[in-house]
Amino acid sequence: MIRALAFATLLLAAAPAAAQIAALPSSTPTLKRAANVTSDIVRIGDLIDNAGAAADTPIFRSPDVGTTGSVPVQKVLDAIRLHHIYLVDTGSLSTVEVTRTGRSIEASEIEARIASTFAGRYGLGEAKNLTVTLDRPAQPVTIEASVTGELVVRTATLEPRSGRFDITFDLPGSPAMRRNPLRYGGTVIETAPTTVLARALARGEIVKASDLAIERRPKAEIAAEAIRSADEAVGLAARQALRTGQPLRRTDLSRPELVHRDDNVTLVFEVPGILLTTRGKALDSGAEGDVISVLNPQSKRTVQGIVSGSGRVTVLSTTLRTSQDTTAAAIPRAVASR
Repeated sequence: MIRALAFATLLLAAAPAAAQIAALPSSTPTLKRAANVTSDIVRIGDLIDNAGAAADTPIFRSPDVGTTGSVPVQKVLDAIRLHHIYLVDTGSLSTVEVTRTGRSIEASEIEARIASTFAGRYGLGEAKNLTVTLDRPAQPVTIEASVTGELVVRTATLEPRSGRFDITFDLPGSPAMRRNPLRYGGTVIETAPTTVLARALARGEIVKASDLAIERRPKAEIAAEAIRSADEAVGLAARQALRTGQPLRRTDLSRPELVHRDDNVTLVFEVPGILLTTRGKALDSGAEGDVISVLNPQSKRTVQGIVSGSGRVTVLSTTLRTSQDTTAAAIPRAVASR
């Protein structure tokens, strides 16, 4: 907000004539169009170039920190005449803009200070894992440029169950902050990374790296069996339909089924020195390494085998020896099939 500058009461001075301005030398005092100041006073040298020995002389009070004020040119001339500056090149200016600059405290710095205040307290973890949400978005705060200290907590309260907090900051050495302490309310929660789906998956669909994203979610909402790394999920299959944005749990996924119930499969018999194959019908579904039952349609006998690939079941010699009846019925017919 623009506010008027406070001016001292000084003698009026007549503006120089146009003919005099045209004849001014380069060292003539020249009025600036705008000025930036950092202190609470405005000096002659802030407003006028070539002000000479009077440059450090204070004439006005500065605007508030972070604001801009305007002063009519005639007021400036009135003020400097008292200090024996009579001839000033004012150009075509009618006013001079004066801005009081300062140090800016950004919203991110304020939120980081809130997080560090509550880190390690009330059961919360490290500041880097805390997410601060303010009731109203924090705006940058401008303070005196000469103040270099950090925000100091004046009061701070937090309700552990809801995460609601109220906090007030002060800044030693800052009159602006002393007049208007910073007070904020909001929530602070601890978050942790978890793997979520970037797109919906159908039951049995294989998870690819492009299907996944890592997001930070409230720690209290993350299940113990949550998948924290995308590498844990890639290559597995969805046990049921999964929606976009859903955090993944280990129980949501399983090894992909390479054989489905009632599929026609290649039945492989392995005995020392012999590899026999025939066709069979899967009586179970299974992922790689699972033991399932397969019907040999030629012998009408059921054998147990290990899923060894897509549509492939292997019956090892150790398995064959467990059932002599099955072996006797299965192997000859396998040979005949070749």
